[in-house]
Amino acid sequence: MSEHQNSEVITKKKIDEAIKALKEQKPKEREDISDRDAVRKMRRYIEKLTSDKYGYTYEEVSEILKGLGINLTGGRIKYLIGELKKSSRRQKKTSSSDDNNPSSNPATETQLTVVNTASVQASSEPDKSTVNSAKGKRQSKQPLSQQQQAESNL
Repeated sequence: MSEHQNSEVITKKKIDEAIKALKEQKPKEREDISDRDAVRKMRRYIEKLTSDKYGYTYEEVSEILKGLGINLTGGRIKYLIGELKKSSRRQKKTSSSDDNNPSSNPATETQLTVVNTASVQASSEPDKSTVNSAKGKRQSKQPLSQQQQAESNL
């Protein structure tokens, strides 16, 4: 309580100046970044070294980085590179599906139909030809010809 009595008066002008000062602040540069961000920044160089032309393994890249104080195993680097590739593929797929031309990407169209077929089966009565995948979606074990029939019915 005594702290409040000792503080000075805050005027509207001071508040306006404080807001202006706070708005002008730039983000701080972080010293430490996550392993995912580090690999994202080094991705093209890691991919270059692990290409057939250069022939390095992920373990060898790990050893190079370890000498620089970056402790990532080869397996972790490989995993993170794969995750980055997946996320960039998803972004490309999303932007290409926004083209309003579904026939331009038949793979996406087929995948959507398979998911729709599975959800139709899931909403009726569950049968033994469906299983839960790791991501929790239902996938059908129907032969391809039945899936094609289901696509034509939709």
